[in-house]
Amino acid sequence: MSSSINIIGAGLTGSLLAIYLAKRGYTVEVYEKRGDMRQTVVEAGRSINLALSSRGIGALEQAGIAEEVLQYAIPMQGRMLHAIQGALTYVPYGKDASEHINSISRSGLNIALLNLAESFANVHLHFSHTLTKADLAEGKSYFQTAQGETVEAEAAHTFGTDGAGSVIRQAMEILPEFQQSTEFLAHGYKELTIPANALGAFQMERNALHIWPRGTYMLIGLPNLDGSFTCTLFFPMHGENSFDTLKTPEQVSTFFKQVFPDTLALMPNLVHDFQHNPVGLLGTVRCFPWHYGDKFLLLGDAAHAIVPFYGQGMNASFEDCVALMANLEEAEGDWGKTFEAFDKARKPDTDAIASLAVENFYEMRDGTAHPAFLRMRQLESLLEAQYPDYHSKYSMVTFHPEIPYSIAQQRGNAQNAYLLALCEKHEDVLEINTTDVYQALKKL
Repeated sequence: MSSSINIIGAGLTGSLLAIYLAKRGYTVEVYEKRGDMRQTVVEAGRSINLALSSRGIGALEQAGIAEEVLQYAIPMQGRMLHAIQGALTYVPYGKDASEHINSISRSGLNIALLNLAESFANVHLHFSHTLTKADLAEGKSYFQTAQGETVEAEAAHTFGTDGAGSVIRQAMEILPEFQQSTEFLAHGYKELTIPANALGAFQMERNALHIWPRGTYMLIGLPNLDGSFTCTLFFPMHGENSFDTLKTPEQVSTFFKQVFPDTLALMPNLVHDFQHNPVGLLGTVRCFPWHYGDKFLLLGDAAHAIVPFYGQGMNASFEDCVALMANLEEAEGDWGKTFEAFDKARKPDTDAIASLAVENFYEMRDGTAHPAFLRMRQLESLLEAQYPDYHSKYSMVTFHPEIPYSIAQQRGNAQNAYLLALCEKHEDVLEINTTDVYQALKKL
């Protein structure tokens, strides 16, 4: 291939895209502002363990790395809900154990992708290169190295996979047709840890995503291979109980004793982690168009960063790579047509998953503790077992990549509204005629 290609950002999306392009014979230069994570200690406190599901697995299969990656993943078949009094309620994700999501380390997955990308002779990785400027018209990118040198890199096509704070996207903001919005939740997040016990074993159910739903507050926990759980506290940024006000060891301990009492015995380093781990922001980035001619294209978080509550950020970004390659084949290698087709076809689906992710925050935080919600999930399980063509909203998003996000949102929200209203009227779902419900849902 004669076209030269630059990728800005060697995170998950950039690394996977490099593999896809290398397999098609392109020479790819990848520039990353961080050092080589395979040779440095990854910063603690910002991981939010990833939930790998069908869309992401399909993308990894095309790269030929799915089998290797899944060796290091822990299947999570459902949510384990922790009531404030300590009672546990298990809610399966899918119709059976085959429908599950997978807990995986962000850094571990990134390292696996980097190793595969570097195994191609036509992929060159450049670390400690901070993008300082992008010249859209000239197709040039300018970097500053760790040694303070300025590097100019010109390419026929440049892909911005440089995350939510994308410098490429910032360069596109001057374009008269460019539209952008960034919306932050009033909540931020902080990473905490439940270590393995003295024998190196898990202190809670291994194959579940643990949720402590508390209305204004929420804690989640995902399992790691070493027997620990990476936990994430989603907490108001400001207010009476918030990251602003919860400061002293006594305040932290008192709050957790009142709101998450069963975690105190599980988190020996709670106070230290709370006081030393950074607070992360939770935002949604929307913009359009994603491309400038055939020279620059945004993918992944650079184009559509979302909040993590559907576990689809990485999966959606990986699906970007799949969609882009399909557009390239359809356009027979014409990058201008490819970029334009990708923008128009992909935008409605990424807008949909962005909205779904925010909706799921409130469902996880508030809905999962509501009896009618739990009855609705029970009813959905009955429907999925009885009717193979019925899929819950969660199932459509997570286990059925053939259903676009936009369709899953539209159909799923209609289903949920009908079923939740029904379950608010019935204390026992076994009293509900599932045949009548199924027929009604078919008409929505």
